[in-house]
Amino acid sequence: MQQRKKTAQVNLRIDPALKEAAEFAAKEDQRSLTSLVEKLLTEHLKAKGYLK
Repeated sequence: MQQRKKTAQVNLRIDPALKEAAEFAAKEDQRSLTSLVEKLLTEHLKAKGYLK
C-alpha cells in the first residue's frame, strides 16, 4: 500500500488582481489555484537549483 503524501499549508496575501489572474490561468490549465501555485513554485525552485 502506498503511503499518503503529507502536505504543508502556506498562507499568503497577494494583490486581488494577481489572484484573479492566477485563478483564470489555473482554470485555463484545468487545475486548481493551489495546484498552479505549487507547479509554478516547483518549476522556479528547480530552475534555481533549490529543488531536485
